[in-house]
Amino acid sequence: MPETEVKATISKSTGLPRKRFYRARAHSNPLSDSHFPVPISPSQFDYSLHYPQIFPSSDQADGSRKIQFADIGCGFGGLLISLSTLFPETLMIGMELRDKVTEYVKERILSLRVANPGQYQNVSVVRTNSMKYIPNYFEKAQLTKMFFLFPDPHFKEKNHRRRVISPFLLDEYAYVLKAELEADPVVKLLSSATEEGQKVARNGGQTFQAVFRRIVPSDKTS
Repeated sequence: MPETEVKATISKSTGLPRKRFYRARAHSNPLSDSHFPVPISPSQFDYSLHYPQIFPSSDQADGSRKIQFADIGCGFGGLLISLSTLFPETLMIGMELRDKVTEYVKERILSLRVANPGQYQNVSVVRTNSMKYIPNYFEKAQLTKMFFLFPDPHFKEKNHRRRVISPFLLDEYAYVLKAELEADPVVKLLSSATEEGQKVARNGGQTFQAVFRRIVPSDKTS
């Protein structure tokens, strides 16, 4: 991309990418085949590409520090940016299927890192289909939080299989999640941090939160 075109996508006042250059359809088909690199297993995920200040090289990603937060369908990254400074020691990642939106979040994070040295090094984004590839990114009980904010409800019965929350997928989410945390400061951000949530608030709409607890089966035998 020519340098003049790159500069045009950056706001002179904020130094951040201009969202209007990264517009995409609000919805995408998670069942269609998309072509992007996916790690074979969580151990093959290159942390140095996403968190270069924390892991200057892939050899230093020894597994002692792993991603703990995942924002599924992160959109333009509003929640991720808020969480990054609220939990500066926690590695987190957004997972987004739309290519232009993913590119916007990447540029947004890079711009924030430049403008705020030492900050936003713990947050990143990856273009992927989380309905298909969650086990490729996270090990069992690796995550402490997963976020599904304003997912497409897919009201029509023929499209229920496109829902990101389904009985089948709950099994996979439970596999990668640790136990629920109490007194969580994140809860108050769920309705206000994302651009979609802010739009709902401006329009006087309501938001409905669902919190899922992982239940560990009892080992007792009758």
